[in-house]
Amino acid sequence: MRHRKAGRKFKRTPEHRRMLLRNLATALLEHGKITTTLPKAKELQPYAEKLITLAKDGFELNNFRRSLAVLTNKQVAYKLFHEVGPRFKNRPGGYTRIYKLAKVRQGDAAAMAVISLLGEDEQIKAPTRPAVVPSLAPAPAAH
Repeated sequence: MRHRKAGRKFKRTPEHRRMLLRNLATALLEHGKITTTLPKAKELQPYAEKLITLAKDGFELNNFRRSLAVLTNKQVAYKLFHEVGPRFKNRPGGYTRIYKLAKVRQGDAAAMAVISLLGEDEQIKAPTRPAVVPSLAPAPAAH
């Protein structure tokens, strides 16, 4: 049983899974938006957001080295600390957004999604409930 066991395995070894997330995070930070399967996008989201949080305070050597331990490209780490991190300086979290795509992957019908970084002033809005429409029935009489 998998009670209280966090994370997805993707039928990969731990080393392969770690490298998969490193490559996905590097591609997301390099391009700003990637298309992948929905479970991979959901697993990538906290991984990438922790890297962005690391870069929010500006360039610090220790944090830069910690990001290099994760990212597979030094230019992407530089971009993370000089472009992406300062962009989210005043944001307390939630730097990425996942869109579910209507189409499934042709070969195995896997659910697909786009994970992207938020824009400069973009805000994620909480879902709103539809307004309650007053019924046409007469109101009960007051006593």
